[in-house]
Amino acid sequence: MNIKLNEDYEVEIIDMGTEGEGIGKIDGITIFVNGGVKGDTVKVKITKVSKNYVSGKIIKLIKESEIRHPASCKVANKCGGCQIQQIKYEEQLKIKEKIVKDALERIGKLSTFNFQLSTIIRMDDPYHYRNKAMFPVGIVNGKLAIGCYKHASHEIVDTDKCIIQDRTTEKILKIIRNYLQNKYLVITQKEKGKSDYESLIYDDKTHTGLIRNIMIRNGYKTGEIMVCIIINGESIIDKNELVYKLKSIKKIKSIVLNINTNKGNSVLGDKTRVIDGQDHITDYIGDIKYKISARSFFQINPLQTEKLYEKALEYAELTGNEIVWDAYCGTGSISLFLAKKAKEVYGVEIIEEAINDAIENAKENGIENVEFFVGAAEEVIPRHFKETGVKPDVIVVDPPRKGCDDKLLRAIVEMKPDRVVYVSCNPATLARDLRYLCDGGYEVEMVQPVDMFPHTMHVETVVKLTQKV
Repeated sequence: MNIKLNEDYEVEIIDMGTEGEGIGKIDGITIFVNGGVKGDTVKVKITKVSKNYVSGKIIKLIKESEIRHPASCKVANKCGGCQIQQIKYEEQLKIKEKIVKDALERIGKLSTFNFQLSTIIRMDDPYHYRNKAMFPVGIVNGKLAIGCYKHASHEIVDTDKCIIQDRTTEKILKIIRNYLQNKYLVITQKEKGKSDYESLIYDDKTHTGLIRNIMIRNGYKTGEIMVCIIINGESIIDKNELVYKLKSIKKIKSIVLNINTNKGNSVLGDKTRVIDGQDHITDYIGDIKYKISARSFFQINPLQTEKLYEKALEYAELTGNEIVWDAYCGTGSISLFLAKKAKEVYGVEIIEEAINDAIENAKENGIENVEFFVGAAEEVIPRHFKETGVKPDVIVVDPPRKGCDDKLLRAIVEMKPDRVVYVSCNPATLARDLRYLCDGGYEVEMVQPVDMFPHTMHVETVVKLTQKV
């Protein structure tokens, strides 16, 4: 069959892809169907044809899968945030477990019969779990749009709520939306002939306009809220009016402007200015208190983060006598957890601002058995070992999606710590790195997936490795 662009075909969805798309076959050719669910039979319109695969969009649901579930969000079929909200939660968990297992077996060449692969840690209530919201602002069809990006695009889907964000977010968005709409009326009355919001709302194609994004951060345990307006400029119109309106929500402790005058996709700029309250909010993971500024990294799902860190601490098997390295330590969140039961913890992170936050967080909690270093983990850890001769008993790694640097993996193998705890946000690079460590004298003992981001295809995993006997 010669598959043609824009033509319709009937397809049975037989599997799920790693980005949440349904997978089917048309005469042996793989087709990826956005929004398709395993078990569906759908009529699709072909949107892309390449040598080895095609893509299509659903135009009619012929037979509904048993695992399909009505999405709670009114823009779920447009928004690129929740890829699998249309699948029952129990089935989402099975899909994520399969992703981890498949990666370990196919990429890592690891037999799951040789270690404990635990059932994924689920959420009791998989909604309203995010403590950080980021909403792009723009003009769509001549009207103000605040919401989320459409799947695989920079087209804004206008919405006034998000079912995975903290509920207070909706109230804050309503205030900001009304503020911007009122400013629009003033601008259009004063500046006839200009397009809607031309001088107020940012346009990423022309790099003109002011308001780019709205970021809202919530302290899960403290209830404290930060509102951050990201702007392409130095100030905003009638900022005192906005502050007054926002402060009707009593839990708002920080209102800041983040200055981002750069072109491109980076959301936050380097400079943040307080316009009311303080420059941070606070929150807890377990009994450890953290200061969170506009640019601080802090885990998105506080409930599941506590479970993730407790599992990492369990796998580290600390007795109080161990020297521990925390590679890619960020703001020290895992480091401070480990310090509760270790003799000494060293954290390393390449971003200086994050290390400054880590040092402040340690002081805030009175934790003195930690030391933080700025630099690349693959350079700092071996250099410290060479200069001091201090051998780590445990190394914890929590790298970005690209996984660990080869030099760091080589250093781990050479230093031979008793245990390695690997915290991963990407099963593919996790499996690759585990293969390296296993070839270097380690064996996987335990693997624990954690559902940090319900309704998305993302899955966190914690792995315990020990030296082979």
